[in-house]
Amino acid sequence: MATTTRPLPDLPPRTKGCCQPLPCALPETTAAELARVFTALDDPTRVRMVDILSEATEPVCVCDFTATFALSQPTISHHLAKLREAGLVTSFRSGLWSFHRLDPEMSPVAAEAVRLIRAAGRSTAS
Repeated sequence: MATTTRPLPDLPPRTKGCCQPLPCALPETTAAELARVFTALDDPTRVRMVDILSEATEPVCVCDFTATFALSQPTISHHLAKLREAGLVTSFRSGLWSFHRLDPEMSPVAAEAVRLIRAAGRSTAS
């Protein structure tokens, strides 16, 4: 089937801000923080890990994540590194194992993302 192209209609030349005033955009630092958190949460396993950590009363060992998700330890460590980089998780070592918890000093943006994950998890569990 042949594709026909229609000529674009003649539009008046646009100048910056010619149509309507726009509301102020997010500050660049806030937008960067949101993007960092959204990027870290752009994987279902990481979202589920945050949910687990939000419910855990004690730091979670990496071995518990590998058993829960049937993923290799390096893959779990990769996911945890992404969550740490976004300021969602802190980690510490005890012997051979590393333990993880939500960062108690996470930014308000990260805290809101965790709140949304918890709310979504609770609403589907009912």
